[in-house]
Amino acid sequence: MQNDDSSHQATRSARDAVWRGLKGQCPACGEGRLFPRFLKPATSCPQCGEALDGHQADDFPSYIVILLLGHILIPTMIEVNYLFDIPLGWQSIIWPAMALTLALSMIQPVKGGVIGYQWARRMHGFAR
Repeated sequence: MQNDDSSHQATRSARDAVWRGLKGQCPACGEGRLFPRFLKPATSCPQCGEALDGHQADDFPSYIVILLLGHILIPTMIEVNYLFDIPLGWQSIIWPAMALTLALSMIQPVKGGVIGYQWARRMHGFAR
């Protein structure tokens, strides 16, 4: 008979962990910084010591950002083209700049949310 310690582990709130990750905080305590650099997560929380290097966020945050960008930019582009007569040259500057700005502003919070979810569900290296 195997000793299953998973039933004795404390439950982790996925909602709280994802919210803390979105804010760039440690999913365990909500105090320490999750990202000391732009997209480089800390190896451990400076406040509570929770190991954070077990994540495997990989490309998933990028896919989420692309999905969100499509749902934000496409309707906006359609509406702006319907309401205003903006020359195509200006649009070729405005829309890529807006896409780049939105992508850069969303990628870190989304990656933090993915790491928070993985931590809450004890996925990959967070199974301890």
